[in-house]
Amino acid sequence: MAIIDFKKEDFVKGDFDDYQVEYTQDQVGMGSNLIVETLDEEGKYQVVLVPIRRHDDKILICFSEPTNGRLLFEK
Repeated sequence: MAIIDFKKEDFVKGDFDDYQVEYTQDQVGMGSNLIVETLDEEGKYQVVLVPIRRHDDKILICFSEPTNGRLLFEK
């Protein structure tokens, strides 16, 4: 599995009162097998369920607030 880390600084304010981190299909594929994990205060990753939106060739991972974490996906 491939991994992409994201940080709080990577997020932008979205149109739906949320925060989004953006990737292209070239980076993560179609997004059908994405696993989203957040990094907790103890340094452990926790799987979370978050909205994933598509727009053109972009994949938008949406959170209520910016957080540190990672995406796992098949390449």
